[in-house]
Amino acid sequence: MGFLTIGLFDASDPRPGHLATLDLIERGERLGFDSAWVRNRHFQFGVSSPLTLLAAAGQRTSRIELGTAVVPLGWENPLRLAEDLATVDILSGGRLNPGVSVGEPTHFAHVRSALYPDTADQERFGFDRLTRLLRFVRGEPVSSFSGTVGIETYSARVEPHSPGLSRRMWYGGGSLRSARWAGQNGLNFLTSSVVKSEGMADRPDFAAVQLAHIREFRAHHPEGERARVSQGLVVVPTDSATPEQRRKYEAYARTREARTLAPQGPQGLLFAPDIVGPSGYIAETLLAHPAYRETDEVAFALPFSFDHADYVQILTDMATLLGPALGWKPAQSSGT
Repeated sequence: MGFLTIGLFDASDPRPGHLATLDLIERGERLGFDSAWVRNRHFQFGVSSPLTLLAAAGQRTSRIELGTAVVPLGWENPLRLAEDLATVDILSGGRLNPGVSVGEPTHFAHVRSALYPDTADQERFGFDRLTRLLRFVRGEPVSSFSGTVGIETYSARVEPHSPGLSRRMWYGGGSLRSARWAGQNGLNFLTSSVVKSEGMADRPDFAAVQLAHIREFRAHHPEGERARVSQGLVVVPTDSATPEQRRKYEAYARTREARTLAPQGPQGLLFAPDIVGPSGYIAETLLAHPAYRETDEVAFALPFSFDHADYVQILTDMATLLGPALGWKPAQSSGT
């Protein structure tokens, strides 16, 4: 069981928000969570440099796995990203779980001249970009030169190289095509609270669509049913919440309910309902969820706009009440 945060911060004073995110990750380790994941946001007030933040988190923790959900590759140079991924993985002792996605950068028309001033028309944002990243992470030769020049030695592969990192690469997908591609290419699969309706526009059923994606992924993965899938849904346990917090959580879910009733936008996106209530109710709902029943890992997403104290309460209830109700046991930190 893991959790996912956007890492909110104040534009006028961003340091406290970043430190609060690090605090949540440290707290998550103490509570026994298996993993902590951060989102990636550009030109917003959430973490824009997840690997930098996770490098810091790796030095404050010793056991919890650290993930990105997800790094959109359209913003990245795959070779430079491979260097950063390996560096953070080595510094954390092999705990990094890089989640990535492909596609054109968000609002590309507005940032293309800043992001790719000379090559915007030549950039390709499909799976080929991820294939390059995987080659670099796996340590395949990418330079035509290696050897020693004077006192400097050069490698033909990206350095540093972290041998186990390639098996911890995840793809964040919301369609049958992306699920199939992730399976065929041996990645792990992140499925979230947003999927494409794909033929169910007149009878939207989020759980059925998500289940189809999970099965498509495993049907094409070399490890079949043993292939790793992590499900991300918004769940908000209220067991120890104050009356004011409960009202806030319920109001938040109500504002987002309409988008769960029908496919949204030209891509026909389906959104999962937020699950708010006592841990027993949430556990009962999840155990009846067809897609949840076929996953071994979850990364519960923390709502975007809550306060730090709210996140502490939610994580504590997840670890002490919801997790055990789902049959999960907290992990122990090294030395305990």
